[in-house]
Amino acid sequence: MTTPGQSGFYLLVSGQDAFVARAALAEASERTLDLQYYIIGEDASATLLLYRALRAAQRGVRVRLLIDDIYAVGRDFDLATLAAHPNVQVRVFNPFRLRGPLGISRLFEYLGDSARLDRRMHNKSWIADNAVAVIGGRNLGDAYFNVRSNSDFADLDLLATGPVVAQISHSFDEYWNSDLAAPIAAFARVAPSAADRDRALSRMADNAERFRNTDYAQALHATGFGTLVREGRVPLVPAQATVFDAPAQPGVADLHRPIAPAVSQLIRGAQQEVMLISPYFIPGAGGANMLCELTRRGVRVRILTNSLASTDVPVVHAGYARYRPQLLACGVKLYEMRPSATRSGSARPGLSSGSSLHAKAVVADGQSVLMGSMNLDPRSRRSNTEIGVQIESAVLAGQLHNLFEEATAPDQAFQVELTVPGNPDADLVWSGRENGKPMHYDGEPLAGAWRRIVAKLLGALAPEELL
Repeated sequence: MTTPGQSGFYLLVSGQDAFVARAALAEASERTLDLQYYIIGEDASATLLLYRALRAAQRGVRVRLLIDDIYAVGRDFDLATLAAHPNVQVRVFNPFRLRGPLGISRLFEYLGDSARLDRRMHNKSWIADNAVAVIGGRNLGDAYFNVRSNSDFADLDLLATGPVVAQISHSFDEYWNSDLAAPIAAFARVAPSAADRDRALSRMADNAERFRNTDYAQALHATGFGTLVREGRVPLVPAQATVFDAPAQPGVADLHRPIAPAVSQLIRGAQQEVMLISPYFIPGAGGANMLCELTRRGVRVRILTNSLASTDVPVVHAGYARYRPQLLACGVKLYEMRPSATRSGSARPGLSSGSSLHAKAVVADGQSVLMGSMNLDPRSRRSNTEIGVQIESAVLAGQLHNLFEEATAPDQAFQVELTVPGNPDADLVWSGRENGKPMHYDGEPLAGAWRRIVAKLLGALAPEELL
């Protein structure tokens, strides 16, 4: 039960539950469905979710889709075909003027207008009837919903109801009405016809039928979670919450957006413990000093990020690696995720279920939680637009604590340490466990030589503020 002013939350840990929650909300929607994403794939899961949204539009639901343009490249006609439905509107955020596949012309456009085009909309939200929302780290695509077994992301979302959804809906409206959001029809060289729309819908229906017969789809149905979502019977955690977000506007600096200060304030104010989960972790000099100041005050600071072997962006790992000696020397505990393909043991859903970490969360003092789309890196702090929700809940904090403990166990993650504790000039050593036996590494574990070379070279050349 929630009390006045409280919202309700359910932590979506498994990709299967995250997929089902979105599909079920589309099926249950009666008036509106608002979708905002950085990436929408062209694979089975993304197509099926868009198909559910179109089915809702056919019932009379108003559907609005807002996608960042960086990954909408070359898809103008397909997106315009969706928008050909009278109940569907599609807009792209911060569009390139040169359309078509990403190539040399768009590279030159980026170089000539990088101050604008470097600002990408990194938000992820799925909002039904302005009453229920899913926000978090997941884009729409197979890798985020554990459809594949060898290249999945371990990620986190929140299913939310109550007053917090009004804040999320207001955020969506700000982006939708921003001068940076352009209707897809402005870019389609040929306007799709009703016949084009009907053919696309028929293809999506055929794909959905094939998907229904897969083992993955059968496993989704067996969980029964979709029924709980559609019938409003998901066991929610009641809590006070605040949304932090603000869209970028043309010519307006992003340095005063509220989410980065909110993250900093939450971390800085911790009295006992801070847990940070981020796939791309580059604290910067100020952030590293802040974390070290916490440890000097007796606050326990633990961080889970990707190892070089598990990250999907090696150059960002190089930016993080610069800060490891300082953080370790002042007492910060660092854990780096092992790629799942090398692990033995349980495959049950959790932060250790994917090949690469993609979840983002901050937990302070076992009580305050901040989750959303923001990574703990310069790009999220300065360039991307992001959304986050801060929740005051010992229950949710406890759930994330358990996930953190599980994900940092020696058979799931490497712990990084200095060979001489307290000496930032000492060598690093990684420890873990494989097949029940303790393992120690004196270099980036399980990362190939080429990956190490690329990360080191690109990390030395790329400006930190762009990582």
